[in-house]
Amino acid sequence: MTRRAYLYFVLTFILGLIVGSALTLIYGWHSGRWHRRPPNRQWIVAHLKRDLNLDGSQTAQVNQIVKDDMTKIRGLQKQLEPQFAAIRKQGRDRIRQILNPTQLAKFNAMVASWHARMKKRHRH
Repeated sequence: MTRRAYLYFVLTFILGLIVGSALTLIYGWHSGRWHRRPPNRQWIVAHLKRDLNLDGSQTAQVNQIVKDDMTKIRGLQKQLEPQFAAIRKQGRDRIRQILNPTQLAKFNAMVASWHARMKKRHRH
């Protein structure tokens, strides 16, 4: 009887772990926390077309407007990126000043990892 109770306890625990993990995965995916990317032009135009019931001419015009806006935004981002980079560098340098050597090594590794991820993300 004791073995059977132990077996039921272990099976219940494993089943709870599986169900909990699955529900966490479903929540994370559907909430967009794990896969959401900034909307691209096609996505924006498709949603506006569907939600506003745009005709062909309107869709083409909206597509051009969104394309123009995104081009302007990218240009502005490129123009401002050196200023953002300088602010990030200043903040990281200030953080480095308060760290001990062990923490500094870990922090530098973290920064290198962040840079690698950003490079990989911007290649796509």
